[in-house]
Amino acid sequence: MALLVGTVVGVGTVVGVGIFKAPAMVAASSGSTTDFLLLWGAGALVSFIGTLCYAELATTQTDAGGEYSILTRAWGGTVGFLFAWGRLAVIQTGAIAAVAFVFGDYAQELAPLGPFGASIYAATAVTLLTAVNLRGAPTGARTQTVLTGTLVLGTAVLAASALLYGGTPPEPGVSSAGTTVAGMAMIFVLLTYGGWNEAAYLAGELRDVRRGMVRVLVIGIGAVAALYLTINLAYVSVLGLDRLAGASTVAIDLAGETLGGRAGQVVGLLVALATLSTVNATIFTGARASYALGRDYPRFGFLGRWDGQRDTPGGALLVQGVVALLLIVLGTPARDSFAAMVEFTAPVFWLFLLMTGLALFRFRAMRLPAAFRVPFYPLTPIAFCLACLFMLHASLAYTGIGALFGILALAAGLPALVWARRPVEGARAVRPPA
Repeated sequence: MALLVGTVVGVGTVVGVGIFKAPAMVAASSGSTTDFLLLWGAGALVSFIGTLCYAELATTQTDAGGEYSILTRAWGGTVGFLFAWGRLAVIQTGAIAAVAFVFGDYAQELAPLGPFGASIYAATAVTLLTAVNLRGAPTGARTQTVLTGTLVLGTAVLAASALLYGGTPPEPGVSSAGTTVAGMAMIFVLLTYGGWNEAAYLAGELRDVRRGMVRVLVIGIGAVAALYLTINLAYVSVLGLDRLAGASTVAIDLAGETLGGRAGQVVGLLVALATLSTVNATIFTGARASYALGRDYPRFGFLGRWDGQRDTPGGALLVQGVVALLLIVLGTPARDSFAAMVEFTAPVFWLFLLMTGLALFRFRAMRLPAAFRVPFYPLTPIAFCLACLFMLHASLAYTGIGALFGILALAAGLPALVWARRPVEGARAVRPPA
């Protein structure tokens, strides 16, 4: 895989939800415009620090299994299995469902299909893009390039419309919320920035891992941070903090205010298509860890079926798609299906991100070679791990029953691990990771 494609996939995995959905929820937890913008700046800083840590981890453990391989080598097979299980049952499939709901919200605004229209659109997007990726890695990568181009174009149109806006912008100041709930806001800020770590799954497929991996991570997060800060400044400058906090389709509201109602609908269509970029990139990268699980545990062998002709993990893509569709069905009754998926995934996601950050110290103690060394060690990884610990606490303190379901889904991995380690009759013995 070339550097350009890797960077495009990395950017596409991140950008989408942050621009088109989460700013409203961050605004609802921000006491002032200044706090709102500072929170997005803090998200960029945490993501950049994490990017540096991942650059070292990814060039130490260069395997297509990404974090699965990192956690297995650092902490053993049990942790690696639980991560792969949690990723398939909670993290990645929940993220796919969440972003698909964003697409559904915008599509439903443009062409209503009834009370469950957003869920119908979401399920259709997951089904079609899973089918695209089953056709092979080149097809998925080409689709991603086109969708990411649409995404960047949509973002540029929104930002330009705000800069050229001739009306009177709302006065900056405090919102009706009164105070800033940093923990709650940062859940959505860092969810929005989340995805930079997905580039670790491309390590085994880059042509030049030593140089390419670092460039994919650093260039990708730099581009994403610039996009996010620009568009969020546009949102708050044109709509104001209170109106932004109450918006369900913020891009349509912004475009309608700056370009007029009909133009807003056109931009809404562009945004809906652009959001598919994130869905596609998350599907593309998501199946890699599940493939590694099937490769190492014969009882999950159906996940480890790699289609050599199409260069894609076909079995893992199918299972991932089915689980994501199930989560869409379960999330449909929620008042805010996107928020429900965030609650479901957040605690499990931050638990394993913390353990991945700690793995860097483990690898250093093991004196493993790496093509890139994180600067200012150990301060940089310590800062990243502290940020992960804060977010783990916030994801438990500020979320509802969805977090409990996510934890229970992860806990189900323990009996699954016992079953997975039982020998398979007639199968060639494969020793699980230590």
